Amino acid sequence: MAVERVLSGMRPTGSLHLGHYHGVLKNWVRMQHEHECLFFVADWHALTTHYDTPEIIEENVWEMVIDWLAAGVDPAQATIFIQSRVPEHAELHTLLSMITPLGWLERVPTYKDQQEKISHKDLATYGFLGYPLLQSADILIYKATQVPVGEDQIPHIEFTREIARRFNHIYGRELGYQEKAEAAIKKLGSKRGTLYEELRDRYQEQGDDEALEAARAMIEEQQGLSLGDKERLLGYLEGGGKMILVEPDHKLTPASKMPGLDGQKMSKSYNNTISLREDPDQISKKIKTMPTDPARIRRTDPGDPDKCPVWQLHEVYSEDATKQWVQNGCRNASIGCIECKAPVIEGVLQELKPIQERAAQYAEDPMMIKNVVAEGCERARKMARETMREVRDAMGLGYSA
Repeated sequence: MAVERVLSGMRPTGSLHLGHYHGVLKNWVRMQHEHECLFFVADWHALTTHYDTPEIIEENVWEMVIDWLAAGVDPAQATIFIQSRVPEHAELHTLLSMITPLGWLERVPTYKDQQEKISHKDLATYGFLGYPLLQSADILIYKATQVPVGEDQIPHIEFTREIARRFNHIYGRELGYQEKAEAAIKKLGSKRGTLYEELRDRYQEQGDDEALEAARAMIEEQQGLSLGDKERLLGYLEGGGKMILVEPDHKLTPASKMPGLDGQKMSKSYNNTISLREDPDQISKKIKTMPTDPARIRRTDPGDPDKCPVWQLHEVYSEDATKQWVQNGCRNASIGCIECKAPVIEGVLQELKPIQERAAQYAEDPMMIKNVVAEGCERARKMARETMREVRDAMGLGYSA
């Protein structure tokens, strides 16, 4: 079975909060033990909307990496890097822009949505229009097979698949392709070569998907084949040309169940967040002053937890017995709102304590953070260079001075 390679990034536009932790970071920590993972700081993407305040980006790059490590992302398990330190992303973005129809970019749903949402800023820029293509380059340059996204980002992955398909269709026919594919079959050996031909026939003549999967698995398992030969065999198998860029699948991430302090989704734009490294006293104060059910004007007024933002935090942090205590106590007014908030404060502080302790240790050693990122950038760049070599060759740019 082929190795799954996961790629995910985050824009450094502010301090990370509990919404990021529950929506993204916990997922990353789990995935790093299951797949090959690359996690990157998307600093160029941040410039698409924060081009006039670059100091925000610079301040947050290193702080964000500290938060990732403190949350449990392990540089021994995953590659952590900064997008702008791997200039091949920009090169692939430029080359892909040569074949990308303008209409494809204009129809990406988030293009008009974001322009309406961020109406106070001039987003009529090429960078903003082209950011889904830069995102495609980020994914395709590492031949990522899985990209964790929320539902609103699925069109971006479909767009990336279309770009990969178009590129392979235009440039995947190398000179003498069939002869090279047949030579690669011989390298499989007599027995495996015959099996490959049988599986290829079954897929191409009968549309047998199981035969396709079996042949793909067999190719991936071959140790002695070069990457180029593997890709020729994969392309020949499907009746196309050489598969230079890999079409990724989206990996739907569970929506973050982390509500903000006002009951809406936790977001900086709603000013309702609790930051991962916020002072415990400040966190307690924020939760103590949270709005509650408007019907509970006095301590003796019964309330309805379903109409109270604090209840949503109990859903995340409290055990069943505590939830039952809240439901009964609120509805019959036997507990007050401050009492009700106490277990939530305790739950949030308990979750954040180890994260904050680790973050403090990392913050004291900035050189270690820079070394982690430097090593990750080197690993990422090595992979990116390999892809770019193939892309340049396919596009007729493989010549040297």
